[in-house]
Amino acid sequence: MSEKRYSGFSPVQLIWNNLRARPVRSVLSIAAIALQIFMILLIVGLTAGVVHEWGQRVEGVGADILVQPPNSSIFFGFSSAVMQESLGDKISGVEGVDEVAPVLLVMDTTGFVVVYGIDYERFEALGKPFVFRKGRRFEQPDEAIADDRVAASRNLKVGGKVMLLNHEFTISGIVPSGRGARFFIPLRAAQEIAGADKRVSIFYVRSTGDTERTRAELVKLLPNYRIRSLAEYLTLMNSENLPALKPFVRSMIGLGVAISFLVVLLTMHTTVLERTREIGILKALGSSRIGILGLIAEETLVMVGLGVAVGLLCTYGVWAVLKQTAPTLAIKISLVWVIRSIFLALAGAITGALYPAYRAAQHDPVDALAYE
Repeated sequence: MSEKRYSGFSPVQLIWNNLRARPVRSVLSIAAIALQIFMILLIVGLTAGVVHEWGQRVEGVGADILVQPPNSSIFFGFSSAVMQESLGDKISGVEGVDEVAPVLLVMDTTGFVVVYGIDYERFEALGKPFVFRKGRRFEQPDEAIADDRVAASRNLKVGGKVMLLNHEFTISGIVPSGRGARFFIPLRAAQEIAGADKRVSIFYVRSTGDTERTRAELVKLLPNYRIRSLAEYLTLMNSENLPALKPFVRSMIGLGVAISFLVVLLTMHTTVLERTREIGILKALGSSRIGILGLIAEETLVMVGLGVAVGLLCTYGVWAVLKQTAPTLAIKISLVWVIRSIFLALAGAITGALYPAYRAAQHDPVDALAYE
């Protein structure tokens, strides 16, 4: 289609004129595509970020092997305190074991954070010593250590009070994040609060070097327990490897694509009906069916481009705000998912425009010119 056939208007001018002629409808279509991009990236980013960040924090403890009760969850917050603390002595006697640290994990349902009840010396011995940004280690049963992210999000100070597990604790120190939990309290205090006398949820084990051999020895000693190497655990802690998360993520993606598809279908269908005479004029001036199809497709692509731009802007804008207002909330937006979200937006919008474009291309010029 040459520019002369549009009476001095280029296809690009026609597209922009059509979008400006129906601003509300155009804005709604662009918003629907932007919403799809936003939903996909934010939901995938949140799930991937939380899972990835939790895996990194477990890695930061310094252990090579994790010993859990039978049928325990990889999400430690759902692990029960069913192992006797004395089991740690048996684990320590296994060839290849260097350090063992018993930990009681308790979920604080109010703040939805996992609290570690630890034997300070044994837990610290797994890796590097705690580095205190402020304060010191806990010395009393009612003292707690907080990491810097949760301290920033809750405005916690050394010497300040915090409610954990329905008990008041005094913050004795603040450490860098990345070493298991957000809060650490004495193991005995955690056992008393949880009603788990001399019981723990997990044993962190550091080997002398040959992790797989040490793990095999532990499996022989505790055949009914769940014993994973850290490498295996980190592989499992991937949002794409978690069966429970896949249906949720796919449902949200499907919902976003459906919204985009339906809004674009309705918009373009209504647009074609309103522009019947216009299409008849274009055909009378010599436009082919392919040309009409191309015009509708180009208009759809412009809306997709604007929708993608708005969606990405909103996503990264919200991400930046959340990083400042919710430091403990991890969001991981990968380039792969940015490309996937753009492709899905394009596929949904083009699919929605196919039928209206086909109808427009089939208009008879005589009937279209007589259309009121």
